[in-house]
Parts: sequence; structure tokens; C-alpha cells
Amino acid sequence: MPSSQSAAEVRPIRKVLVANRGEIALRVMRTCRERGIATVAVYSAPDRTAPHVRMADEAYLLGPAPSSESYLKQETILEVAAAAGVDAIHPGYGFLSENADFAEACADAGITFIGPSPDAIRAMGDKTAARAMMQEAGVPMAPGTPDAIADAEEAAGAAEEIGYPVLIKAAAGGGGKGMRVVREAANLHRALEMAQSEAQSAFGDGRVFVEKYIDQPRHVEIQILADAHGHTVHLFERECSIQRRHQKVVEEAPSPIVTPDLRERMGQAAVDAAAACGYVNAGTVEFLVDADRHFYFMEMNTRLQVEHPVTEWITGVDLVAEQLRVAEGRPLAFAQEDLRINGHAIECRIYAEDPASGFLPDPGPLHRHAPPSGPGVRVDAGVEEGGDVLIHYDPMISKLTTWGATRDVAVRRMDRALAEYAIAGVQTTIPFCRFVMQHEGFRSGEMSTHFVDQEFTPDALAPTDAGLRRAVAAAAVLAHTHQQQTAEPPTPVNGKGLIQLSNWKKHRRAY
Repeated sequence: MPSSQSAAEVRPIRKVLVANRGEIALRVMRTCRERGIATVAVYSAPDRTAPHVRMADEAYLLGPAPSSESYLKQETILEVAAAAGVDAIHPGYGFLSENADFAEACADAGITFIGPSPDAIRAMGDKTAARAMMQEAGVPMAPGTPDAIADAEEAAGAAEEIGYPVLIKAAAGGGGKGMRVVREAANLHRALEMAQSEAQSAFGDGRVFVEKYIDQPRHVEIQILADAHGHTVHLFERECSIQRRHQKVVEEAPSPIVTPDLRERMGQAAVDAAAACGYVNAGTVEFLVDADRHFYFMEMNTRLQVEHPVTEWITGVDLVAEQLRVAEGRPLAFAQEDLRINGHAIECRIYAEDPASGFLPDPGPLHRHAPPSGPGVRVDAGVEEGGDVLIHYDPMISKLTTWGATRDVAVRRMDRALAEYAIAGVQTTIPFCRFVMQHEGFRSGEMSTHFVDQEFTPDALAPTDAGLRRAVAAAAVLAHTHQQQTAEPPTPVNGKGLIQLSNWKKHRRAY
């Protein structure tokens, strides 16, 4: 157990502003509430009735719908934080969560940023700098250029030396943007131009580097936690190989291919990676694993991951609570030897997307949202029935996770939960997730990051008799909803033509 810290060094957090929206904002607020910490929400104009706004103790309008005019407005968020008198800001994931300038601005304002230091964010945000740092720390690396390449001639030379196929990859950012696979020299120049252009557009930084492309890789990541007292632990691995457009859709913990020996080596590599950049708080080190179970550093995400619930299921650790604890200056509540894997957990991201049309987003009103329940089922939803999946933001509706004593139990439980999940008004990834749960390759644990491209076709989602019956039922629900919406409106309750919708504690003016 890590040594205790004197009370004088601890900076208790009593009030947190959550600089985010949707399910992650709700997730953070729930842990804050359990710890007796007051919460402050921020929101854009179309989010004024969103669940995270109603859950918070206070809510402040940031601006119009575009994130550049609301959730990315650093100065406005800091003004709200000052007006609300918060001790800390939790960035969630996305938006400002990996913005070193924002983390620095929080520190300058005397507000604790619940995440790593600005220096660590910058070090891991630049992929070429991160590669150099990891190589020096002895973390396994795929062969590649140590720095960003200057031109097509240098790229061609590097590719010949590394050996095709190669991956051209953005030096800044992630999420699959600015990334191109090149299998032969004739395609290199065009792929380089496309990767540089996409990287410049997405991140404002057109630098790219070249590394060896691993065919049929597994995407396996390690969750770490580190405090300011020199203690760093890993909370085992997550398998994230089921992806579309380089974005994860299904995750699980632990990975079906990771042996105890491999787990120990990957865990130590992740701890070494964190130590190399002086990392403090929660983070994730991502690796690619080849067919021979050799693993290679890919990147480090300097924030809480979307898929963190599966780690919480198998370890019993509330990762947000540990983030708060570390941010207060306290040591971790446990050591590596205290952690054990208990059972198996799976997460399906439920997006408003149409799998039959290449996973195109399908924003719109959520006429029906009836999440599943029962033993071993958890639903983290950011939108509720009657709300809208907004076109301005990520189209995630919820994260559905299941736990079982074995992987087989967790898979069967997930399939059952997906079958129970009733959503009407938008197309969702539920049918695709059911396809995955029932696919023999997934059930056997034999998969790679190419699963969607190689195994999935829209024909796989052809409706069954049961599916048709559910569609008829959904149509009836929509008809009933329409009838209710066109009926005579309820009588105003406050004499001003407004209807009481909730019991918000405080609702603040815009800044």
C-alpha cells in the first residue's frame, strides 16, 4: 500500500466544473455526488435541457451549438469556473481533455485540472516526440522514422528501408485522421499527400511520419493510474480491435489473447511509458499486437477513455474517484499487488449511426429510449427519451456494458441486453453489435482491427421475423408519440407560459 500523505499537502476538492456534455459529464457528476462534491455543468444552447445540465448543482450557458463557440471556449469556461468558485475542472474525454494550453490556463487560474500535467499532454500529443521518448525508455516500438518526414523523397527512402506495407501517420492528433496504409511504392506519393492534407485540416499540423504496418493486428491497451508520490500501477488490459473508420465500437477486458506473461510485460511497458513523461492521473497506453504476440507502442491517451467501464467492472475500481483522489494530492489507495482481475466485461458503443450505410451518422429525435437492465448490465447514457441526438457533436447515445464470471457469460449477456434495448427515431449500431456478439470469430476471440472490413456486410443485418415484429412495435410507439405531441398542450404552471420540466437547483446566465 502506498505511504500516506500529510494532511497539509492535501488540497480537498469541494466543487468541480465538468467541461463536457453527454454521458461522460453524467459519469463524472455521479462519482462527485457520491463523494459529496458539488458539480457545475456548462452547456451549449441546444443542450439547455440535456440530462447533464439537470443533474448538476449549477449550470451555465456557454454559447451557441458549434463546439468552437461553446465547449471549446477556454476563456469562457474559466470565467464560469471563477464565477462558480470551483476548485477543479474535469475535462472528460474529447473537447479540451488533451489540450495542454487549457490545462496550463487552469493552473494559472489556481484551478486544479483533473488530468496530467501540460508537459505530459504535450509530450504524448506529438506522436514523433512520443515515439522518441518511448524508444529511449525501452518501450517496444514498431520500426519507423524517429521524426516527421520532410518530403516524398524521404518518405520513399524510409518506406524502402522499413519494408512495405507501411503506415503514414499524423504526428499530431489521432482517431484515424491523417492515416494511410501503403502497400506498394507506386501509391506512396498520393497517400502521403492525402495524409498530410487530412492532418493539416484535422489538427492544424500537417506533419506525418512513417512506420511499419502490421497486418491483422490486435489493438490492446493498458489502463494506468499514477499519483504525484512516485506510485504508478496498471489496471490490466482492454481489447479494442472491433473498429470502424479506426474508431472503436466494441471493447472488452481482459483481452482473450493476453497471457499472464504477456500481461505482465505489457503492463510494465505501460508503467515505464508513464514514468518516462512524468505522468500523473489516469491514462491509457495503446499497443498493437501481431500474430506472434509481439506488441508495439502506438500512442498514449492522456485522459479518461470512453471504454473505462470495462476496467471498472473487472477491477472494482472507480477510475473517476481515483482521478479525484490523485488531483487532491493524495497517494493511490492501492498498490499493484492489490489488484486482481475478476471476471470479464464487454462494452458496446451505441451510436446513432446506420451500419447498413457505412456507419453514417443519423442524428435526430430519440422518440423511444428504453435501455436494458438485469444482472451484470450497466448503461451510461447521455441522451434520454424525448431528447435529440444533435448533429453538432459525436452521435453516441450510450455505452452498454455487461459483466460475467467468464467471457462466454459476458458475451451472452451482452447479446441479451442488446436484444432488450429499444430505440426508435434514429438508426443505431445495435444491430451491428448483435452481429459481432453472434459472430464465431468474435466468440472464439479470433479477430483483428480489420474485422469490420473483412467480416461485416449490410446483408448481415437483414431483418428476421423477430426483427420485423420489433419494427412494427416501434412504429406503433412512434404513432402514439405523435398523437401525444399533437394533443392539447398542458396548462402552464407559472403564469408565464412556461411548463415546469425539472427541479434544477440553479440555472445561471450566459457568459
